[in-house]
Amino acid sequence: MVNTSSQQPTPAASPNYIPHLESGDRLNRLEFERRYNAMPNLKKAELIEGVVYVASPLRFEPHAEPHANLMIWLGNYKVATPGVRLGDNPTVRLDLDNEPQPDAILLIDAARGGQSHLGADGYVEGAPELVAEVAASSATKDLYDKKRAYRRNGIQEYIVWQVFESAVSWFSLKDGEYVALTPDAESVIQSQVFPGLWLDVLALVSGNMPQVLAVLQQGLSSVEHQAFVHQLQG
Repeated sequence: MVNTSSQQPTPAASPNYIPHLESGDRLNRLEFERRYNAMPNLKKAELIEGVVYVASPLRFEPHAEPHANLMIWLGNYKVATPGVRLGDNPTVRLDLDNEPQPDAILLIDAARGGQSHLGADGYVEGAPELVAEVAASSATKDLYDKKRAYRRNGIQEYIVWQVFESAVSWFSLKDGEYVALTPDAESVIQSQVFPGLWLDVLALVSGNMPQVLAVLQQGLSSVEHQAFVHQLQG
């Protein structure tokens, strides 16, 4: 007979045991954060409509380089627009079922009238004005569950770059629904929330960053952008 009195308890039986996050787990935001904080080596996990998604390691293509180009575009806008803040992969507390970690967010500082703010522990709370994601294709959750959560929580603009399909979907919130913004004859989309944030879609998907920045500079030189900067500084 085995003497079980001296056996150590299994980790799951320990009162201090915290289960690892696994893709497909169904949790609320508080339990999601508890498990995420207990995994310091985990780089990216998201809670979308109550379901956990743990990211796999990212390849240079099709994610890391497009992500960098997206940040270059948004970063140049941020530098030229005092009162606007840019985040790379920040955790965003939206509601009890949604805590995404978007590839990029662009927001108006809370002190300048923005609709989100930083909590005491440094996490973004509420809906940033703009969220951007790099996705493999249109089959991704970014265009379904995540899009629905972003719309419901009032994120004003949502950009999804579908790398394999060389496509950019840019949605703007109108009367509680997302409306797709379409490029003009020169393949340019202009933000409805951030005046001067202009994107040459064809240049972005083809990797022509000098052209992307040239078109952005046109937006930054516009009267609308100058008025926006004045409004933020007012």
